[in-house]
Amino acid sequence: QLQASGGGLVQPGGSLRLSCTVSGSILDYYGIGWFRQAPGKEREGVACIAVTDGSTYYPDVAKGRFAISRDKARNTVYLQMNALEPEDTGIYYCATNPARLCGVPSTGYWGQGTQVTVSS
Repeated sequence: QLQASGGGLVQPGGSLRLSCTVSGSILDYYGIGWFRQAPGKEREGVACIAVTDGSTYYPDVAKGRFAISRDKARNTVYLQMNALEPEDTGIYYCATNPARLCGVPSTGYWGQGTQVTVSS
């Protein structure tokens, strides 16, 4: 249902743009979120967007550095990540219908994940 891409290896301070393409129509969902999971840590939300009006929410770990956007015509949601730090390393997933305050949804669809590694 969801296909995440765009991960890779980047140096500290660098940037990456992730893409999440939704099979079918993005309008089938009220929101799409990006989440990440580092080794040994719980999965956490980093950015969420409401599909209809484009309103966004960023947890503190991402504020000022990450930007989420959506292209309804392409059924795609993007995550622009700037000023990346080693602590941003992890597998990044997109998912439908995030929980309140960009929380991990208990139902819905998940992409397969894309690895982001921030290292010199």
